Amino acid sequence: MSATGADSAGTEEGSVRAGRRTVRIHRPRKVLFPGAARSTDGGRTDGGRTDGGRADVTKADLVEYYRSVARHMLPELRGRPLMLERHPDGLDGPRFMQKNIPGNYPDWARRAEMAKKGGTVTHPVCDDTATLVFLADQASVTFHRWLSRADRPDHPDRLVFDLDPARDDFEPVRAAALLLRELLDELALPASAMTTGSKGLHVIVRLDRRTAFDEVRAFAMDVARVLAARDPDRLTTEQRTDARAGRLYLDVQRNAYAQTAVAPYSVRPKEGAPVATPISWDQVKDPAVTARRWTVTDVLEQARTRPWSDVPARGRSLAPARRRLDALL
Repeated sequence: MSATGADSAGTEEGSVRAGRRTVRIHRPRKVLFPGAARSTDGGRTDGGRTDGGRADVTKADLVEYYRSVARHMLPELRGRPLMLERHPDGLDGPRFMQKNIPGNYPDWARRAEMAKKGGTVTHPVCDDTATLVFLADQASVTFHRWLSRADRPDHPDRLVFDLDPARDDFEPVRAAALLLRELLDELALPASAMTTGSKGLHVIVRLDRRTAFDEVRAFAMDVARVLAARDPDRLTTEQRTDARAGRLYLDVQRNAYAQTAVAPYSVRPKEGAPVATPISWDQVKDPAVTARRWTVTDVLEQARTRPWSDVPARGRSLAPARRRLDALL
């Protein structure tokens, strides 16, 4: 993967064709994800590759990844305010969490001015491939999306359960996800699963945008309480880490106005460039699948399987599910 027109590293520029636009790429050879092992003095030990053959991931690679995955990713981004996780100097440098649009944001890219306490924030909105490529050129490694759209910001169309294990062990996550799916089936709520590219898994329910955030969050908290009561030795809703006693945390705190969750097909700022990846429920059961199973090098093959194709595209009302849930409380 590369941007065209590159000159010497550090000063070069290139360009990428993205839909109807050509987007300039700055410093395409800049290494964002070092693939090489490091010696104790910080130098490379293997000339740019690990013993397993993992290569550096450059800015050009990141841009090409997002350009290639756009057809799968854009439906999950369109119309949503975003928060960008930027690493201009790569994983070894500082991280910036950016809500306001960059100063050089192009006129042709959409933005959304959203209310906050005491003012507003103008968020980027990514509706097309050119915007996705431009934001990747800004070293936006990870895209965090609102659970609502800019036109109805108080009414989410996604509900997210974040299954957060106490340790970097996916087996408790797998078990919790399958148990949660059983409960959501009882509530007649179809759900999707997505690896986070970090440690856990998101279970996502599509909503019809008729219910406001406060009600959605209260519903999610009650679902989590019922689930934790079914397996109290392994699951908890305790927010305090020291009160979890090694149990998996059922996190529903993202279900609120202006909160975000990692977007499907986002790269995570971790060794090997893992990707938050939609998966099928059969894959949840597969012991070979973990939170970091897919990376920028192989996730496109997974995306082409359309792992969420069996989940209805139309969001569900929470009203019938609320009545079913109340009967379980």
